[in-house]
Amino acid sequence: MRRLWAFCDWSQYLHGEYRCGVRLRFDQGVDPEVRRACKQFVNWLREWYEFPVRVPIYFKNKKQIKSRSGELASATFFGPFDLTQEPYIRVAVGDYPDLLAARGQDDALAAILGSICHEMTHYFQWIKQHDLWGNPMFDAKRERQALYYADVILDDYACYVDHP
Repeated sequence: MRRLWAFCDWSQYLHGEYRCGVRLRFDQGVDPEVRRACKQFVNWLREWYEFPVRVPIYFKNKKQIKSRSGELASATFFGPFDLTQEPYIRVAVGDYPDLLAARGQDDALAAILGSICHEMTHYFQWIKQHDLWGNPMFDAKRERQALYYADVILDDYACYVDHP
């Protein structure tokens, strides 16, 4: 089930005009293979899912990035409390050479694409469960759901790549 991601009537959650879609921004020095794979993956996402509020994804040429709480992470989602402001996602991709050496190309790229899926799940949670956003009582549930969808969406993509 992809109910969180797949939805048609966003008007029950969003009121007014919004810029929509996904935008990609890459730091200088990001590995060309990472850039290619991320662009290809997000193009596939655009074909299958609607992004009713524009969300830029910033690919940082760092091994980790600092979250708003000060913790180091491989990726973060920022969803403002005001739905009229645009959210954003940051993904650290500077560890790709290390991942490549340890896991091989497919698994290294899958780790990065999985981070995108995980943070995109937070994006959809932010829209659909906005009244609960920022409530720490629901953090564990949001994380479980993000882990689940990261696996499911990445599996869908792997099937597509194997059988376009």
